[in-house]
Amino acid sequence: MSDPTRPLAGQTVLVTGASGGIGAAIVERLAAEGARAVIHYSRDAQGAQQLLDRIGGQGWIVQGDLSQEAGPEQLWRAALDLCGGRIHGLVNNAGIRTEIALEAPSSQWREAWRREFQVNFFAAADLCREAVAHYRAHGGGRIINMASRAAQRGYAADALPYGSSKAALINLTKSLARSVAGDGVVAVAIAPGWVRTEMAEQFIAQHGEAAAVSDIPVGRMASPAEIAELVAFTLRPSQASLNGATLDVNGGSYIR
Repeated sequence: MSDPTRPLAGQTVLVTGASGGIGAAIVERLAAEGARAVIHYSRDAQGAQQLLDRIGGQGWIVQGDLSQEAGPEQLWRAALDLCGGRIHGLVNNAGIRTEIALEAPSSQWREAWRREFQVNFFAAADLCREAVAHYRAHGGGRIINMASRAAQRGYAADALPYGSSKAALINLTKSLARSVAGDGVVAVAIAPGWVRTEMAEQFIAQHGEAAAVSDIPVGRMASPAEIAELVAFTLRPSQASLNGATLDVNGGSYIR
């Protein structure tokens, strides 16, 4: 008999960008619901180890550089080796946000766009491709892509690559949902607004909290734990009909 408090028992989930912030909260929630996470990090090995310790060692740690063209495929292979050859869920959480002015020199402008799309979109697309092939051979699985409110309503002029890359990620999710659901692959996008992370704290330090929450009707940012709870819910085997959805988590600051 299954344990209703551990609906993800027996699942292995690869979470990218998992050493801190939203990614770490996701890993902790997955562990609480019975899953074992493959904790990906790029540079913060200490943070990844501390996270693994907090969940009682019930997972694995893997390093990978998603800014490199070969990075995503290498990460997937390493994750499979670590966990014994079966991954049930992929959470594409890793992302960067680059500020680049429209007036910046052309070389800097193009480099910012290339790097941001590589990490936020191309790496996620490559991992989705690996996941689909794996799921087709092993009875299905889930893909959760972490998008953004910025993908839905547009973004500031000094960070155009971010919103654009996240918009592409939403389209990728929808296309996968329409194309490979028949193979047992469920794809969902989650689009948070402001989440209380290090990035948000930097904005608050510069502009003040009132500026950050001024257009959020509920009057506060989301917590990483809120996002993590939703990710865990979308990974439940019972939620196949969420396939293709984009779930907005923005406190009413953008309503479709």
